[in-house]
Amino acid sequence: MTYTAGIIGTGGIAGMGILGMHDEERIGREKITASHAGGFDAQDEIELVAITDVDESKLGQFGDAWEIPPGRRYVGHEAMLEAESLDIVSVCTPSYLHHRHVVDAARSAADPDLIWCEKPIASAVTDAREMVTVCEETDTELLVNHSFRFTEKLQQLRTLVQEDGILGEPLSVTAQFRMELLRNSTHLLDTLVYLLDARARTVSGYVNGDNEAVDDLEAAREVDDAGGGGFVVMDDDTFVTVDCTIPRDSSSMTLQFIGDAGKLYLNNDDGEWRYWRLEDGEHVEASLPGIEGSWTWEDDYERAFANAAAHIVDVLEGRAENGSTGVEATRSLEIIIGLYLSHHSGGQVEIPLARPLRDVRVTSW
Repeated sequence: MTYTAGIIGTGGIAGMGILGMHDEERIGREKITASHAGGFDAQDEIELVAITDVDESKLGQFGDAWEIPPGRRYVGHEAMLEAESLDIVSVCTPSYLHHRHVVDAARSAADPDLIWCEKPIASAVTDAREMVTVCEETDTELLVNHSFRFTEKLQQLRTLVQEDGILGEPLSVTAQFRMELLRNSTHLLDTLVYLLDARARTVSGYVNGDNEAVDDLEAAREVDDAGGGGFVVMDDDTFVTVDCTIPRDSSSMTLQFIGDAGKLYLNNDDGEWRYWRLEDGEHVEASLPGIEGSWTWEDDYERAFANAAAHIVDVLEGRAENGSTGVEATRSLEIIIGLYLSHHSGGQVEIPLARPLRDVRVTSW
C-alpha cells in the first residue's frame, strides 16, 4: 500500500536544510535528506504529494527541489487540508504554530491517520495536552519528531538501561547541550526521559536571556526562548542537572548517568560513549553489549528521518506501537516550561504543572 503525505511548512526541517547542521550554500537551494521529505523519499510506501506554506517563495523553492506539482503547492495550510485526502501530515512550522496546525489537521477534511509533528510538541503544556486530546478524539496518531528516538543505538541503549539494568537504580544525571532551552534542549531532555522512562517531579531553573537562533535565522519576530538550565528531580528520585547556556560553536551534547550498579558517559558531538560497571566499589570499564561505536550526528542523526518514516509505516500497518507519542513529548516540555517558571518566580516548580501554569507560553523557532 502507498500512503500519501503532505507537509505544512516548507522550511529547513521539512527538507531544505538548517543553519548549523548543513552547508550554508545548500540551504534553501536543494533538497536535504535529513528531513521530513527525505524520510518520506526513503520509503517506497510513502509518496509526498502536497505541500503548504504562507511564504510563496519558500513554497516554490521546496516544490521545485522535491518535484511537487505546482497544482499541489498551497498557500496556507487550510487550503491543502481542504483540497487533499492525506494519510500522513507533517507539521514542520515554528513551535508556536504546532498547536494550531496539528489540531487543524486532525479535524480537517484531509482526515490523516497520522500526524508527524516536529519537536518540541508545543509552546505551552495546555496546547500539548489539547493536541493529544484532539488526536485521540479523531483517531489520529500523533507522533512527535524527537529524532534521537529513531536511532538504533539509542533504542539499543534504552533496552540496556531499562531491561538489562546496566545502571541499576539511576541516581544522578548531568546533561549539557547548546542554547536555547525550547529549541534545542528538547532533544537533550527527551533523551533523558526516554532512557530513564521517568517524568519530572520538581524543577528549579535559570534563564540567561541569550538567543543565537534569532540572529542565525534572521527572524522577523522576537521570541522568548533563551539559554538556561537548572536542576530537575525525577519521579524515580534521580537528580538531574541541566546546562543549555552554551553557544553552538562551543557546545558539546553530553549526558552522564550514575546508578548504583554502573555509570554511562554519552558525548554525541565527539562520538564517544563509555560505560563502567560498579564492582566491589570500583568502576570497571566495559563495552556496551550489542552497540558498536558511538552515536554521531553524521551517521545516526542523518538516518533518523528515514527510520522515523519507516516507523510511521509500521504504525499505520499495525506492526508497531507509536514510539514517540504526544504524551511522552509533553514530559520534556513540562521540564522546559518549569525552568522558565522557576526563573521568573524565584522558586521551585512542581510537576505536573498546576492548571494556570500550564497556559504559560514560551515562543521559539
